[in-house]
Amino acid sequence: MTALMNVIQERRSIRKYEDKAVPDDFLRQILQSVRWAPSWANTQCWEVVVVRNSDTKDKLQACLGPRNPSTKAITQAPLVLALCGKEKHSGFYKGEAGTKFGDWLMFDLGLATQNICLTAHSLGLGTVIVGLFDHNKAKDVLGVGTGYELVVLIPIGFPAKESPAPKRREIEEFVHEEKF
Repeated sequence: MTALMNVIQERRSIRKYEDKAVPDDFLRQILQSVRWAPSWANTQCWEVVVVRNSDTKDKLQACLGPRNPSTKAITQAPLVLALCGKEKHSGFYKGEAGTKFGDWLMFDLGLATQNICLTAHSLGLGTVIVGLFDHNKAKDVLGVGTGYELVVLIPIGFPAKESPAPKRREIEEFVHEEKF
């Protein structure tokens, strides 16, 4: 198995972190992985807000519902990345949507998010992708401007514990030859 496949298979959603700062060079490598993520026509529609301040993390935590399993991770992780996307940029030609799906920013930010999580894991860090929160309230907390959407929050830190792999579907369960 390749080193990349090991990273893909070993990555887990981590919600508990050690009280240990993420080194600046690790953060730089993670941000490099965003820089090199593929995007529609190389539009690179992403913007990343790096959050370290505990007051800001407290305000972000208040944007999550009490049933969100990642609520504590927002404040416990030493670092949270907030991924935002420029609206009507990715997937558009001359101001018109290029596909039936319209704005492609979610797809592009998904690719960047995957790069973040895999790069962090390769550095011995843990992440969890948080998408269930009051996006408008969190946008206000972070000062995200008009024309941009805050899509996801990603707490990052050294995992406090290892988790086993969840059950995965077998390839034969989701692959279709020639027709669905």
